[in-house]
Amino acid sequence: MPNIASAKKNMRKSRAATVRNRAQRSALRTALKKAKEPGASADVKRAATSMLDRAARKGLIHPNNAARHKSKLAKSA
Repeated sequence: MPNIASAKKNMRKSRAATVRNRAQRSALRTALKKAKEPGASADVKRAATSMLDRAARKGLIHPNNAARHKSKLAKSA
């Protein structure tokens, strides 16, 4: 455990960010799985694309990773 106050705060912030990122990454993966199903509607694919854009913008995933997934979704349309 850290003894310095700023290190303690950084540890709290890191823990909170980890929980938040894990939840967002899980939601993104679920959306992608739903969008890749054979009978997926255009709305589901659009929602997944939007989530990919947001995740890349927020730094959750690499922008190239988002672009690659978006391209695959567009091809499957």
